[in-house]
Amino acid sequence: MKDSITSFIDKYFLHFNALSLSEAAKAYKNHIQNNGKMMITLAGAMSTAELGKILAEMIRKNKVHIISCTGANLEEDVMNLIAHSHYKKILNYRFLTPFEEQQFLKKGFNRITDTCIPEKEALKRFQKSIFNIWNIAKQKSKKYFPHEYIYQLLLEHQLEPYDIQPKDSWVLEAAKKNLPLVVPGWEDSTIGNIFTSFCIKKFFSSSIMKTGIEYMIYLAKWYQQESKKNKIGFFQIGGGISGDFPICVVPMLAQDLGLHQTPFWSYYCQISDSTTSYGSYSGAVPNEKITWGKLDQNTPKFIIESDATIVAPLIFAYVLNM
Repeated sequence: MKDSITSFIDKYFLHFNALSLSEAAKAYKNHIQNNGKMMITLAGAMSTAELGKILAEMIRKNKVHIISCTGANLEEDVMNLIAHSHYKKILNYRFLTPFEEQQFLKKGFNRITDTCIPEKEALKRFQKSIFNIWNIAKQKSKKYFPHEYIYQLLLEHQLEPYDIQPKDSWVLEAAKKNLPLVVPGWEDSTIGNIFTSFCIKKFFSSSIMKTGIEYMIYLAKWYQQESKKNKIGFFQIGGGISGDFPICVVPMLAQDLGLHQTPFWSYYCQISDSTTSYGSYSGAVPNEKITWGKLDQNTPKFIIESDATIVAPLIFAYVLNM
């Protein structure tokens, strides 16, 4: 079978979640072809799942224009960039005993599902370099967003040599393009915890780090500017704060600031494994967002109830005409 991924999806993805995937991919492509812009939001462990291999290509080909991600996805892409060969793959992770998990900790590995991240080669190396970047900001009385410090680190080549092909890192590709990034709740990431510890120990003041409120202001300015000339779409991978935070910028502008002409998000798709009946925000069907002033009744809306590590690469491949 020599079909492209695009033609394979068109031919065989005809019903249920497969059809939702196909329709969402077509609508995404149509949105971009009509000069729309797209926000992608990353929850879960998508960077450790190596989604960067195809997301970096999406960034290179201008198929994504702004990203909202958790602090974990921001840092884990960088750790994968610098230490991938030291990672340990655990295929039988469902059957690990508490004793075996304790042994991973003792050996300096932190497990994320089927992947163990090495403390020494990944986190400690990253920590040492980012500390120096923070220290320069302290000395110069500068203040930056969490992702801007990482952009500086990468663009100044402080983490080379890399352990994977640089083209497979979405954060490195984003840094090269100075892609707008929003990282709500960054403080709960490992590097965020480390920064907090340095503040407690008086190495740094928290004032050198821009906050979530400043991220929302940054996003509001971006949305106001871009929506004057482009329709803005919203592609949500997983749930949680990476999606809940940025989608609220529209009702905030329209209702709280009184900018009633603010356009709704013009496309919406979520890949989710949450269930509405459990009361989770992440499981809410798209129509519920109409009542909150986030989407319009005519906004193209899709929800794909499946595994994001399967669905997202297929949709991205479709958008890229692979």
